[in-house]
Amino acid sequence: MRLKFASYNIHKAVGTDRRRDPDRILAVLREIDADVIALQEADRRIGRRESVLPRETIEDYTPWRPVALNHRPDSLGWHGNALLVRRDITVVEAGVVPLPTLEPRGAIRADLMVEGQRFRVVGMHLDLSGLRRRQQVRTILDHLARCDGHCPTVLMGDCNEWSLHRGALSEFRAPWRLITPGASFPSRRPLGRLDRLVLSEQWELEEAGVHHSALAAKASDHLPVWVEIIQI
Repeated sequence: MRLKFASYNIHKAVGTDRRRDPDRILAVLREIDADVIALQEADRRIGRRESVLPRETIEDYTPWRPVALNHRPDSLGWHGNALLVRRDITVVEAGVVPLPTLEPRGAIRADLMVEGQRFRVVGMHLDLSGLRRRQQVRTILDHLARCDGHCPTVLMGDCNEWSLHRGALSEFRAPWRLITPGASFPSRRPLGRLDRLVLSEQWELEEAGVHHSALAAKASDHLPVWVEIIQI
């Protein structure tokens, strides 16, 4: 089973030109053409937390559908985190992962199935504080340890970690495998490798990269990152 996963902080669909353009974000997602996509900052932070990407547009004009979390009717996800999956992927179950935080951050989890094979995905947006990030990573790992059954798992998101090998992400010890596709922030002249993916031992990495198209350089302040992996 070969799948493509992508993570994208869409900055509430506001680009580097300061225009909010949901269609531009969806166009970038079509360029990436991943099977499973984790989005960060997909909802507004105040009020009713409405999605910045029209749900109807996603469902009618893209090959994906949002994973339902059923927390806020106008939101695409939870605390801005959302998951999109191809329509032929079965969503077995999904829920939120409450994180220790002083600001609206969070993580979400979904158990998915393709061709009878189950796998688990976590989308996350970690805190700006290094101490809080470390606590959040430990909380996510504790949550996964309590899940029913062990299965191939992919974690991905904006980790807000500038360090390449230290900091909060050092909590992902073997057999977890930390993937840093490259610099993804800021999108016009990327320097920071803030967007990461973490693989369980049941995956073999085929390819990884940062999607740096002309459209992606304007659509958000982050560039999307992606991996292609095979379940072994």
